[in-house]
Amino acid sequence: GGRIVFDVKCSQRLAPEIRAAGGEPVMYKTGHSLIKAHMRAIDSPLGGEMSGHIFFKERWLGFDDGTYAGARLLEILSRHADPSAVLLALPSSASTPELNVPCAEGEPHTVVQRLQLEERFEPPAQVSLQDGLRVDWPDGFGLIRASNTTPVLVLRFEGHTPQALERIQTEMMARLRRVKPNAQVHSDAHT
Repeated sequence: GGRIVFDVKCSQRLAPEIRAAGGEPVMYKTGHSLIKAHMRAIDSPLGGEMSGHIFFKERWLGFDDGTYAGARLLEILSRHADPSAVLLALPSSASTPELNVPCAEGEPHTVVQRLQLEERFEPPAQVSLQDGLRVDWPDGFGLIRASNTTPVLVLRFEGHTPQALERIQTEMMARLRRVKPNAQVHSDAHT
């Protein structure tokens, strides 16, 4: 029944898994301090970011530690006769790594604001403006957001199939290039 917080870059497959486990999924802005603050505000026992930060409040005062996250995963897997089957049963998607579009200082927020104001998407697309522009379709999502730390746009695309991924990435890039025609994508990891 707990509210589980995750950032806008996380897989579209996550929220249904949280619901299936009896939790309430809460998508929030990317950023270590932002996720932790929101967890405190809504009394969340667990949160995480696509970057790998996993925040625990259960059984502890609340912290983010990779070794502890690994130990907790091993604890969960140890309850099953075939741990590999548990991992292989998780839903998968085709996705890009985190992609960056270099910008001039101050430009990322302007580009995102224009996208939020100017772009319209037809149903069944669902649009979130919480941290940039995230558009979810039944078969995947696209995200364009301004980095919290450097002058880049951060992009992420996911499709339930490679074809869905290609369609979503093509559509989102076309919309980005209407606002920023010279957008050049780099696959440098960045948050």
